[in-house]
Amino acid sequence: MEQDSPSGQTLGSQALGAQTLAVTVAGDEGSARLDRVLALRLAELSRSRLKALILAGQVTVKGLPIRDPAYHVTSGDTITIDVPEAVAAEPKGEDIALDIVYEDDDLIVIDKPSGLVVHPAAGHETGTLVNALIAHCGASLSGIGGVKRPGIVHRLDKDTTGLMVVAKNDRAHQSLSAQFADHGRTGAMRRGYIAFAWEVPGRARGTVDAPIDRHPYAREKMAVREGGREAITHWEIQEAFNGRDGKPVAALLACQLETGRTHQIRVHLAHIGHPLMGDSVYGPHFKTKASHLGPESQAALDALGRQALHAYLLALEHPKTGEILHWERGLPEDLLLLQKTLRATQ
Repeated sequence: MEQDSPSGQTLGSQALGAQTLAVTVAGDEGSARLDRVLALRLAELSRSRLKALILAGQVTVKGLPIRDPAYHVTSGDTITIDVPEAVAAEPKGEDIALDIVYEDDDLIVIDKPSGLVVHPAAGHETGTLVNALIAHCGASLSGIGGVKRPGIVHRLDKDTTGLMVVAKNDRAHQSLSAQFADHGRTGAMRRGYIAFAWEVPGRARGTVDAPIDRHPYAREKMAVREGGREAITHWEIQEAFNGRDGKPVAALLACQLETGRTHQIRVHLAHIGHPLMGDSVYGPHFKTKASHLGPESQAALDALGRQALHAYLLALEHPKTGEILHWERGLPEDLLLLQKTLRATQ
């Protein structure tokens, strides 16, 4: 049975340390920002914690999840906050299988599968690549890159597959961080991606030079925005695919990054009118394009359930020996199937 707490919110079940809080928006709080109302009413939770809970979908208004901290509430709204059980500040090692491409005393390169989150965050406190690395590498990761991101010098989105390098000591972390900051402008660093994009660009290759920042309204998204951080993506058509009507419907693009912004390839390709196939965040308005695919391609895209993006190439200078190391990794099975079915329609 629920009861009102002295601070005005309602306390629900607290099994295993989890709790559900409820707040009713007062008359003088109407039209205020969601995060401001919660910060004023729930003093026991920090602003950063509240923002993380909102972005993770743990906050609902009138029963609907709201992921925008700037959402304006209405007087009388009921806000429900599901606060997960508190976890230790330091991630623990977990026995999660890793596809190791290369490893020595200084670094480890893995082929990340789809669905694996890189580091712990709200909603993903366990089961991450960091948890797997702690178990695999042991104490060597301690203290480098921050408690929740030990050894991490770059990242891939949860549903993007492919090559990632992780530092195993301070020297490697400093060297790799500098290389990723330079992005091959003066050094050996190269990062290559394979992307399946809707429609076929009108020229064989091109460069998108457009700054990226947080989306002004949907805070979980990024967007091309004036005044944002510099972002440069080079792309080249590798293969073009026709739909069942014989007209161009999709292209396989090789992309090279000159900068490393969050969601960069996804944002840039959507910006030039060629969003990634399967990208529900940046290409939802292209969903009807699937009707132009053959039935096998439609089934392969439905089964994919993610953006069609794979980090196939990684090159860098070894932080200790100075040797130029180069790795390539072919498409995973789900993208191979998509490619095969797209080719079969030709």
